[in-house]
Amino acid sequence: MKYFLSCDWGTTSFRIKLAFTNDGGVLVEESSAEGIARVFEQWQQSGYEEAERSGFYIDVVHRHIKSIEEKRSQSLSGVPILISGMASSSMGFIDISYNSLPFPIDGTSIQIAFIAPSKAFEHDTWVVSGLKAADDVMRGEETQLVGCIEQEYTVKNEIFIFPGTHSKHIIVKNNYVVDFKTYMTGEIFALLTRHSILKNAVEPNRGSERDIDLKVFMMGVNDALSSNLLHAMFKVRTNQLFEVYNKTENYGYLSGLLIGAELKDLLDAEAEIINLVYGLESGIYYHSALLALFPSKRIKYLQDQNATVIGHLKIARLLKIFT
Repeated sequence: MKYFLSCDWGTTSFRIKLAFTNDGGVLVEESSAEGIARVFEQWQQSGYEEAERSGFYIDVVHRHIKSIEEKRSQSLSGVPILISGMASSSMGFIDISYNSLPFPIDGTSIQIAFIAPSKAFEHDTWVVSGLKAADDVMRGEETQLVGCIEQEYTVKNEIFIFPGTHSKHIIVKNNYVVDFKTYMTGEIFALLTRHSILKNAVEPNRGSERDIDLKVFMMGVNDALSSNLLHAMFKVRTNQLFEVYNKTENYGYLSGLLIGAELKDLLDAEAEIINLVYGLESGIYYHSALLALFPSKRIKYLQDQNATVIGHLKIARLLKIFT
């Protein structure tokens, strides 16, 4: 087998890539805003029976595979696919039990479900489960984490941060995930800027949600450390009323407040290294905040552009999926 398909199906986005089985090199990719939350809502409104649920979701995957086939001018029939993320959740199309902690970062013992190919979907399909802590869960980041760790590298005591809609802080000791926390940073930011009274006090710079003023952003980070977040958020409103910041600057200030509140939890962390894993442009702001907040800590910047693909490749080799 020369190729495989790697699908990262998150809450708010869908990504699928065609990659080589020898090294995980990506040939082509497709992405959309058809995250599990949107597809689940569409499913609920569809009126279909529960027995048709899996097919409803698989149709989304199939459509994107067809798009890749058109780009490549080749058939991908029979090419295996690995899917991680929210596809294995109660909102997805197959509910798989979570892996418990401690969890080995090489991917061994990970729970995975196999779905046999059909005439409508001619692909061997493996769906990867997530992780469960005492009071937290995650799906998708465990595969990214497996893909981030270099071969034979020993993680003694480190934290891995995955920014996003639901940002994750994963604590790894002696090559095992021992705990993690979820922060609803991205979702709260979206709610505040689109549906709260603050929506009239902020706007992205030049249409880009990621192009914000670093100086004002850091003012928000510092205010998050020194004041109550619920009070500090209302300053976004008064910043506009009193002409302290304009709307685009306020956008950055609010981002700084929320990211600062998230990273505030790390002030007492004992980890020797903080790893920032990101592919989003917003990662530069996390990086700036970490450098300012933790000048004595070693901070590593890890690209996650193909972390899921490499994670899937490692898991596939463990399971001997490729022959």
